[in-house]
Amino acid sequence: MKKRCSWVDLKSDIYVKYHDEEWGVPKYDDRDLFELLVLESFQAGLAWITVLKKREAFREAFDNFDVLKVVNYKEEKINELLNNEKIIRSRGKINASINNAKIFILIQREFGSFSNYIWSFTNKKVVKNNTNNIPVSTELSDIISKDLKKRGMKYVGTVIIYSYLQAIGVVDDHEIDCFRY
Repeated sequence: MKKRCSWVDLKSDIYVKYHDEEWGVPKYDDRDLFELLVLESFQAGLAWITVLKKREAFREAFDNFDVLKVVNYKEEKINELLNNEKIIRSRGKINASINNAKIFILIQREFGSFSNYIWSFTNKKVVKNNTNNIPVSTELSDIISKDLKKRGMKYVGTVIIYSYLQAIGVVDDHEIDCFRY
């Protein structure tokens, strides 16, 4: 039996798969980075497993997280999303996703890609923590959160951004005794 991080619910195949194959793995594709940014913002106040279970429905509802489509969502699409029982229905989070798509595109234009932007904070290096005491935020997430807020993004507080950095592999927080460490 592989030893995994203590937060993984071993009874949940979707959680185990996420931990083993995705969490902490560096991502550079802007579509993937946008997807996880949206999902992390929807996770605010909820358990991550709730989002993971609805991930495929989110992909379908949000046009596979095509930022150029999401940025153009109008009231009809917002109402469609609010009526979609397969996703988390929050007008504030939906509106934030549309708003954040606009900022995401501006960042892409400024830096050549969102990937260039997000990885610039660590000089394209993965931050590897050597502890089993995983923080909920750090100076790095504080800096990125502050910058994204200054640019106009919503639902990008330091705790959400730290989870995001873990999800996209900028931060590798696998516990010392985890097989992924």
